[in-house]
Amino acid sequence: MEQYQFWFVVGSQFLYGPEVLETVAARAAEMAEKLSGVLPYPLVYKVTAKTNKEIADVVKEANHDDRCAGIITWCHTFSPSKMWINGFVDLQKPWCHFATQYNREIPNEEIDMDFMNLNQAAHGDREHGFIGARLRKPRKVIAGYWQDEKVAKRLGDWMKAAVGAAVSRSMRVMRFGDNMREVAVTEGDKVEVQAKLGWQVNTWAVGDLVKEMSAVTEAEIDALMEVYRTSYDIATDQLGHIRYQAREEIAMKRMLDAEGCRAFSNTFQDLYGMEQLPGLASQHLMSQGYGYGGEGDWKVAAMTAILKAMGEGGNGCSLFMEDYTYNLTEGQEYSLGAHMLEVCPCCAAEKPRIETHHLGIGMNEKDPARLVFEGKAGEAIVVSLIDMGGRLRLICQDIHCVKPILPMPNLPVARVMWQAEPDLTTGVECWITAGGAHHTVLSYDVTAEQMKDWCAIMDIEFVHITKDTTVESLEHDLFLSDLAWKLR
Repeated sequence: MEQYQFWFVVGSQFLYGPEVLETVAARAAEMAEKLSGVLPYPLVYKVTAKTNKEIADVVKEANHDDRCAGIITWCHTFSPSKMWINGFVDLQKPWCHFATQYNREIPNEEIDMDFMNLNQAAHGDREHGFIGARLRKPRKVIAGYWQDEKVAKRLGDWMKAAVGAAVSRSMRVMRFGDNMREVAVTEGDKVEVQAKLGWQVNTWAVGDLVKEMSAVTEAEIDALMEVYRTSYDIATDQLGHIRYQAREEIAMKRMLDAEGCRAFSNTFQDLYGMEQLPGLASQHLMSQGYGYGGEGDWKVAAMTAILKAMGEGGNGCSLFMEDYTYNLTEGQEYSLGAHMLEVCPCCAAEKPRIETHHLGIGMNEKDPARLVFEGKAGEAIVVSLIDMGGRLRLICQDIHCVKPILPMPNLPVARVMWQAEPDLTTGVECWITAGGAHHTVLSYDVTAEQMKDWCAIMDIEFVHITKDTTVESLEHDLFLSDLAWKLR
């Protein structure tokens, strides 16, 4: 993820003379250098743009540079916005309009017309904002003093959303077999998704995986077993079952990397030639940043990989999740999320345990090994990408993860418990009304605002369930949204 950078393009014009332009350029370079020290990705000062051609050229360069994940613009002086039209019409990268100024305060003794001509971002940014609105160009507007911590935090959050867009546009998903039979939500229009989000979603036969597994050596398995022993507590004597998971992991990773895939899916209904459904294998791959979707759910697999990439260090605490059951005791309303085997250990409150247990679903010849743990407490979101037929909708709900209120000693899977906003039953009604799936991505790192930014960049619908959401307000918003998207 360190390959990405953002370009700082500053607007001005020739009207104020060469000295002003030299000052603008020097300040822009200084700001980019200092901000790069606190932002998650480098901010590279590119140009003080004064002509239509300079702007069009830097946009063309940004569009074709894979390292550039987005541009951040600022108008230090007044920059006539007609100069920006050709560039913005052609812009294909995410755009953030940074409304700031070099000086924090108005200097009482120094301010004169020379100062006013040089420091008129309040003037220039409004002209710049008009052309963005006039062209109806998606952009993020962030206002505030450039050296303030909260402003840099917002810039950094937007950068991560833009990186999520870059990851999306290069996303390749490997499906081992097809979807679970008769499940609607794991279906979707792969052609539309590739055109809209950039995802390439294709199928590899389970037999291809079995063939690759047969090529894994005992030495390779020994090496991965040492990684397991270091990372997890082994709480089973069935080491052969763990070694089989290691064989599956090595083979899957080899195939994923060979094809440039960042995400994968499988289903317990298609294990032809395999002794175990990948559990520990899938969990450990997810801990390395790969996305996963159960039952052939390629949409949630890709979204897991994208949210991981948007998180801290390019592999944040985001994980494949499924709503399983509720605790409906008054005053103790909680959702319990889990899956048969595959929950990423990035959210574990304590060191996970490797256990083996019978799995009565699917044709498992051996008890699959899996990681068992409780998820940590903290603020989080759950998101679900669904195909509405003609458009994509991303549903995001604010949640509060808690330490599970029950030990559940006989539940042999990883689990996370949370309180949903605005409350459990209203939240469930809103989620179902919006069409949210049972498979989600749960993230402790990515915020709802970042997902809103990502949706704006990708040009898809965003639905947010918050502490203030009611079923009535959501139904009204969904009705208006349906009308608006049908007119697009």
